[in-house]
Amino acid sequence: MNNIYQAITELEKNNESAALCTVTKSEGSTPRHVGSKMLVYPDGTFIGTVGGGDLEHRVMDEAWIAIAEGTARTLKYSMVDPSRGDPGVCGGTVEVFVEPILPPAMIVVIGAGHVGKAVVHLAKWLGFRVAVSDDREEFCNPESVPGADAYYPVEMGKLTEQLKVTRRTYLVVTSRGSNVDAKGLPNLLTSDAAYIGVIGSKRRWLTTVKALKEQGVSEELIGKVHSPIGLELNAETPEEIAVSILAEILMIKDKGTGKPMKE
Repeated sequence: MNNIYQAITELEKNNESAALCTVTKSEGSTPRHVGSKMLVYPDGTFIGTVGGGDLEHRVMDEAWIAIAEGTARTLKYSMVDPSRGDPGVCGGTVEVFVEPILPPAMIVVIGAGHVGKAVVHLAKWLGFRVAVSDDREEFCNPESVPGADAYYPVEMGKLTEQLKVTRRTYLVVTSRGSNVDAKGLPNLLTSDAAYIGVIGSKRRWLTTVKALKEQGVSEELIGKVHSPIGLELNAETPEEIAVSILAEILMIKDKGTGKPMKE
């Protein structure tokens, strides 16, 4: 059990994911008692046990779904008749609570200009982990953009070589032009990012889309992009634009509608 708690500490330290599975109810004859735990990692490895056999395999399958969806669940199993689909013949019933352990979502700001800096500041205030990337080293450092958790002074197209983009990664492209976007976006579009937003006018985005198609990027991948970025707030200043961008990200992350609350 101590190994599991130590592993959870390491997860939090390294911003990694897993699912903690705990037997919360056990009646009759069951393989493990209440409080038994198993920690399941996304790669299929695990620590501890909740009973072994088919029961454990089923719990592991649910654990991977919980990690992917970010939602907890209570599993209930009868262990009486495998012909009815039960995971055993012990004769009892068991409940297992599966809790995903996930790192804070990360916002990656690509382009460290005025809007990018404002997004970094607001995203940190909202509790996100934040990374900054810009191909200009003089713009991508703690002195130029204070407060970020990591800095990647690389071209946009090479960012995924240094940063693991997951389903909890939100990419905010606040670059300096369509030519930069067209060159760097293809690699980002094939990532697992939960969100890809690109700053600029509708005309700028149409120019980027044309360039992407000329490179052979599919409509499906291009359709993943939110551009113009953010919710319509008639924002003008970098800080107001940052509010618009973060509002859209929070809406998508937490499955909001974006409608006025009075409606």
